[in-house]
Amino acid sequence: MDTQTFYEITRDAQHQSLQRRSGGTFGDAKTIDKLPDKLLLHIFSYLQQCELGKVAPVCKKWRLLAYDPRLWMRVSLRPEYSNMHVNSTELFIHLINSRFNGTLRYIELPCDLVTAPGLHELAAKCPNLKYLTLDFSNAMQLHDFNDLNAFPCNLRALSICLSEVIFLEGFMRKVYQSLSSLAVLHLIGTFELGDEEEEEIYEVINISKIKSHTPNLRIINFYGISFVDDTHIETLSSNCIHLECVAVNFCLRVKGSSLRVVIQRCKKLHTLLLQHCGLQDQFMRQVEWENSKITELDLTSTELSSECLQDILTRMPGFTYLGLGYCEFFNDKILDELTRTGKLDNLQALDISHTVSLTEAAIFQFLRYHGNHLQGLMVYGKAKLAEQFYLNVIPFMKNIRILSIGTANGWFLRLSMRVHIDQIMICLSQNCPRLERLEVQWDPDTIRFGDNSSKFIDQLRLKCPMIRSMTLSDGEYYEMVKSNFERADRATIVRTVTNYSTSIVSLLTNFKDLLFN
Repeated sequence: MDTQTFYEITRDAQHQSLQRRSGGTFGDAKTIDKLPDKLLLHIFSYLQQCELGKVAPVCKKWRLLAYDPRLWMRVSLRPEYSNMHVNSTELFIHLINSRFNGTLRYIELPCDLVTAPGLHELAAKCPNLKYLTLDFSNAMQLHDFNDLNAFPCNLRALSICLSEVIFLEGFMRKVYQSLSSLAVLHLIGTFELGDEEEEEIYEVINISKIKSHTPNLRIINFYGISFVDDTHIETLSSNCIHLECVAVNFCLRVKGSSLRVVIQRCKKLHTLLLQHCGLQDQFMRQVEWENSKITELDLTSTELSSECLQDILTRMPGFTYLGLGYCEFFNDKILDELTRTGKLDNLQALDISHTVSLTEAAIFQFLRYHGNHLQGLMVYGKAKLAEQFYLNVIPFMKNIRILSIGTANGWFLRLSMRVHIDQIMICLSQNCPRLERLEVQWDPDTIRFGDNSSKFIDQLRLKCPMIRSMTLSDGEYYEMVKSNFERADRATIVRTVTNYSTSIVSLLTNFKDLLFN
């Protein structure tokens, strides 16, 4: 049999096989156009909305499906986040009527689209709108709101990104009456853009007036607002007695003097997030913590003394979430006392990264007795915790989901030895089947790995099927791990510490409500 005859026989066999599989002639073979609308709609649901606009011109069927209101229930019109550019209020109103209809539940608006006509249309045409974000962070000036007579009045959550200098009271006076249904309020400041040498700080929104119009608030999140102080927190608590979570992270003027009144008034309060606040010992020790229901507490990057930490932590009822990262005065004595008194018996998430006064022996003893019920642990930035330590404690953490270990490169934390990362990966794969997020901060000069490292990563990937984030320092080991996951069609798993940071905040009870941006 010559080559040409063999080729023709093979081609005929392939043609017949296609006919059998398609149930007819080759021209009747199944294509994506033959899929049911329901299945095609499900496929489109994985596309971003800016991509839906690109597939809509393909045909009439695809246009109808791409603009189906069910795919437009959550919309961000902030171009820096969604790449959606809506350049005029008229176009925004057209979108409300043609795509959103009555199904819209969540929308983010840049300052340019926060206008009286646009808000009127949202209020009239989107009765199911529950989550609204108004971004004034880049505003140079506001629109005229004298004619604003309607605002969405069934909102569950409202997020306002504040400007440094644009005053919002004129706008807020028009919307106060529509906020009675709010359960979640986010006010996002400009901490990351601020200048420490700036002398004048403007109160660009009147928080004191908000409290009388939001009696049903359960969660308040003030993030990085330069003018927020204890008077604002105390004022809010006077009318919002149903508060369950207060988050004032990166509000440097919060000293803690309001917390005594807040604890007395808000009997349902169980989450208190005070990361990088200006807390002072005398105010924190005045609070009747023993009468509180605080089980989730974050004191990361605060400067409370050892005496204060021991006093307030041991008077609280117990913890499920405890953040003490960068608390240099948290020491062995306090950890031992918390363990002895049973305050950590139900602990699920713990951050003790960069706690210089906490020794290896104390951490080992804690994990030995309490590691089994931990779901999240951050213990990076401790140079003395190396390979052997983790090989000893990982078997105690059978239920761990989030783990952050290692020490970032730096002359003050540089290890004198190299870490055999392969052994740690084997230990994780054998003992932590629920692992979802892993961060390893050791730099390429510290990590040692061998020719068979890829096999150990295979084992981790197979034994920990729920892993969806693995963060490493950039270098040769990172490239090897990344290529390993890419070959397994899991290209989005491996990241670098320069563009991603692992956190245990997802284990907070109200995590989903605390999300913004």
